[in-house]
Amino acid sequence: MATASDDSTPARRRILVAARTLFTTTGYASTTIKAIAVEAGVAVQTVYFVFGNKRSILSALLDVSIAGDDDPVPTLERQWVADAIAAPEPLEQLRIHVHASRQVLDRVGPVLLAVRAAAGADAEVAQLWAATCAHHETVLRHLMAALAAKVDALDVERCVDIGLVLLGPESHDLLLHERGWAAEDYERWVVEALAVAAGVPG
Repeated sequence: MATASDDSTPARRRILVAARTLFTTTGYASTTIKAIAVEAGVAVQTVYFVFGNKRSILSALLDVSIAGDDDPVPTLERQWVADAIAAPEPLEQLRIHVHASRQVLDRVGPVLLAVRAAAGADAEVAQLWAATCAHHETVLRHLMAALAAKVDALDVERCVDIGLVLLGPESHDLLLHERGWAAEDYERWVVEALAVAAGVPG
């Protein structure tokens, strides 16, 4: 399979920006490759050359939105994860974790909602949604297990369940975008709720 050259990098970025705009406004199912090409200002064949198909565009958009860059560094190897785990105090770990997660949700939240909306009618998108949810759960469990080493009798699975709700795209969208919460208020609420669930001393 052909791979994109360095010259295709600007086109790749334009395509991802265009896809994000269209997926999160008109919806994944209603967005065509042609529409993405027009929005990006590139030829249709360029879109096919760089990505191959629409599902690959969506997958790449999720990856870049979650990471915030194109570096091939897994989430669990990101600096913020290391900083959270290295924090000596449980509350500091939660603050680092929640702050980074909120920043991720700022980038990827609208895309995740578009993926969820399309998953019911597209088996491939459903698989992508399931894989993304599983990834989020894995990251949460890793961090809650690290927190359990600092807090006696912490119920890791219960904290994971609560974290999936508090740090899900639905809660983030509802509170920050629909209800107008400030990012700092959202982060404080999530930290406090997780601290209570984990039994972290105040």
